[in-house]
Amino acid sequence: MLLTAPDCFSSSHLPFASIKNSTAAVILKRFRLNSVSQTRTSRRLCRASLITSPDSFEVGRLIGSYGFMNITSYSGLRDIEYSSGDLGRLGVQDVGEGSVKIRLYEGRIAQGPLKGTSVMFKVYPGQRTGGIEADMMAANELNAHAFLQSSSKGLCQNLVVLVGGFETKTGEQWLAFRSDGKYSAADYAKLTSEKISKNHSAGESSWNRFETEQILKCRRYFVIKLFQGAMSGLAYMHDHDRLHQSLGPSSVILKYVVAFTIVEKDAAYLVPRLRDLSFSVDISFQNLEEDPGTFSEGLWRRAAAAGAFTPMEKRAFGIADDVYEAGLLLAYLAFVTFCEANVMDSLSLQRLLESTFRLDLQATREYCLADDRLLEAVKFLDLGEGAGWELLQAMLNPDFQQRPIAEAVINHRFTAGAVL
Repeated sequence: MLLTAPDCFSSSHLPFASIKNSTAAVILKRFRLNSVSQTRTSRRLCRASLITSPDSFEVGRLIGSYGFMNITSYSGLRDIEYSSGDLGRLGVQDVGEGSVKIRLYEGRIAQGPLKGTSVMFKVYPGQRTGGIEADMMAANELNAHAFLQSSSKGLCQNLVVLVGGFETKTGEQWLAFRSDGKYSAADYAKLTSEKISKNHSAGESSWNRFETEQILKCRRYFVIKLFQGAMSGLAYMHDHDRLHQSLGPSSVILKYVVAFTIVEKDAAYLVPRLRDLSFSVDISFQNLEEDPGTFSEGLWRRAAAAGAFTPMEKRAFGIADDVYEAGLLLAYLAFVTFCEANVMDSLSLQRLLESTFRLDLQATREYCLADDRLLEAVKFLDLGEGAGWELLQAMLNPDFQQRPIAEAVINHRFTAGAVL
């Protein structure tokens, strides 16, 4: 029944409602998983350790909700997650809203050895509301975590941990994850940019140059630590033949060893963790040859368009595609976190990089350098004689074969912190 040692969990004391009226039908039973790769012994062992009784959980307050949107970009059609406020800023020609809406709840384990352990529930709608796609996403996310958590190398500290799941009478799929914190990289960037705007409005940005430099120094270290952790999680997934395929600022949760707040000066205690594996793709050679998977059709169409046809080429393309998404994440962290609110958002930045400058980062830099509002983002990427731009250009290389693997990104002098 234990997924990991009890001391890896943290407890909270919140008002909770029991969910004993839920049916005992479990996701693990409903999705017996058709492919050969989904019935491996290691996965069965991991499933056996998950908590699958709805009576074992209690549900707290609703944290929020989000959905998915399809974005046509340079690297093709992809599905990424969004918060409810994002769509109003996007052009209809670029974006199509998905039908699956996911809810998040606080919760805790109500009985057993882990009683009192806090969890976060990710709730997929039933088929009546979300269609078969919602069920498939829930099953895919569960299978990805079950496989990764069965590794002989142990749990990866840069991935969230699934502790169990169940199905309700209405067909909703509830996945329970260890509660590692409530803030994502997107939340951090938004809060930071709003703070910059507030300080500028109050005229507090330049009266103490030393203090300003210290704040920027802490922020740079925090952002690099965040990005480094996200890449470590991605490297772990790739080493275990899994793609993320939905990597973005909302899919990186910020866990602190000592607290659950965002404090840049406490970056040493930050442990970024990847979540949202509902679009994860199995790139083991056996799977590529036998069962391409439910959510990978678009990926392999783009692979074919790029000249990747053999299992080896397709695997390399998939890894490079994840690295491209990670490059967009790095650009987001630079241009949203270091600028005032509403100066730049993820879709505007993506259009700027892909459509306006066709992934020419030198031209992008010259453009941004002429805009005072983007100056701190430029300075951040300029660290180490342009090490940030160098890394970004490599990760966003139009030729997928020229992009670095995740491990190489981690070891780059910019990500490794040598530029600080």
